[in-house]
Amino acid sequence: MRLSRATLKNLPPVVRTPAYDPATVTVGIVHLGIGAFHRAHQAAFTDAVLPDDPSWGICGVSLRSPDTRDALAPQDGLYTLAVRDGGGEALSVIGSVVELLCAPEDPEALIARMAAASTGIVSLTITEKGYCHNPATGALDENHPDILHDLANPSRPKTAIGFIVEALARRQKAGIGAFTLLSCDNLPSNGHVLKRVVTRFADLRGGDLAGYVAGVATPSTMIDRIVPATTDADREAIAAALGMTDAWPVMTEPFKQWVIEDDFPLGRPAWEKDGAVFVEDVSVFELMKLRLLNGSHSTLAYLGYLAGAETVAEAMQLKGMAELIDGLMVEEASPTLPSLAGFDLAAYRRDLVARFRNPALRHRTWQIAMDGSQKLPQRLLNTIRDRIAAGASYRRLALGVAAWMRYARGLDEAGNAIDVRDPLAARIAEATQPLTDAEAIVDAYLGFSEVFGADLPRDKAFRGELVAALGKLLTQGSAATLAAPF
Repeated sequence: MRLSRATLKNLPPVVRTPAYDPATVTVGIVHLGIGAFHRAHQAAFTDAVLPDDPSWGICGVSLRSPDTRDALAPQDGLYTLAVRDGGGEALSVIGSVVELLCAPEDPEALIARMAAASTGIVSLTITEKGYCHNPATGALDENHPDILHDLANPSRPKTAIGFIVEALARRQKAGIGAFTLLSCDNLPSNGHVLKRVVTRFADLRGGDLAGYVAGVATPSTMIDRIVPATTDADREAIAAALGMTDAWPVMTEPFKQWVIEDDFPLGRPAWEKDGAVFVEDVSVFELMKLRLLNGSHSTLAYLGYLAGAETVAEAMQLKGMAELIDGLMVEEASPTLPSLAGFDLAAYRRDLVARFRNPALRHRTWQIAMDGSQKLPQRLLNTIRDRIAAGASYRRLALGVAAWMRYARGLDEAGNAIDVRDPLAARIAEATQPLTDAEAIVDAYLGFSEVFGADLPRDKAFRGELVAALGKLLTQGSAATLAAPF
């Protein structure tokens, strides 16, 4: 037996099921990037408020692979959300995803759904690289091969940007108001980044489209929940608990946070009823999360992977790791943050450490290590820029960057190949693998202006910190470097 609307009645009482009839829910949100994070975060928030308004169901879209659609479509979009911590597990069936599309298979179906008057929100979790932008500047990469394809083939796009602009073009032509664009990716001022790239893309298409696109609401958001990749062992455990098969359950932690700028001209779900916070300016919350949670996460992922730790919880057990992360957050990252009235920053940091230590979440360091060239500018390098401007030290932050350099070369400490998932992986390997000297490796990396910009490569002190940190990692290894006092 398989999870579906027809089999909901067969679930054991311990499993929470939707407090509404999923068959009555209609699509109001199109979500691009229907991965595990969205299903543990935004889809869960939406599930909680659908009993009050069933017009905000989600059409979940895969932009590349049909795997999620193939797993969930036979289940009527239903899936299990397992919330885990040291105290146990709580299981819920989420019913907010009521339609699933695979964009490459039928681009017209996706464009039509986005262009429909009933679609009020198009949201995104497409990761940093999905914005086809230069991470150092935030500008659209106008030479990106997929962007060039989409400009030449507007009705058969490949990128989220191409799909969004074509759908908006059709809404403009039909005299329909623009949907709200809601970025839920870990980018500083993610709404502004999204507005910048879609407006520039529309401008490149020509005509009066850019003016229409420039008027689209693009509220910025801050999202937070740790969501490991689902394993076969997870699927087996969930099947045993349900008494039936769920092809793609999602594992997560109890903590969840969503801070959103309240700008939704066509309306929105009442997400605040499930704990979302609506504000005028999300930037302070966003910066706090990027520099404390995400910056720490990346640092411990690269150092932990190199030291042989498979998961975040295991990495936190390495000698010196907890002290390093605490020092990074307290002494180096926190002083760069603006004040947040009434917010207990010390308690937030303590909560982060407790979440990193959660033994029930097998969040793999390799998973967090993906796409480092896209993530580091926001998570570590901008913090370093602020520390440089303040004349303050940043040794721990520099060690995180050096650990990425060590990792992204594609060879571990024993000389074995690492499966590096990064848009620049091939270029980095070509530029750095033949090198053995820390100075030469750092100089090769600093040539990637899309990561380091034009300013940091000219900073001799910054280069020196990287050379020193990378030299330790190359000669002593990650575990010994961590164990030395900072």
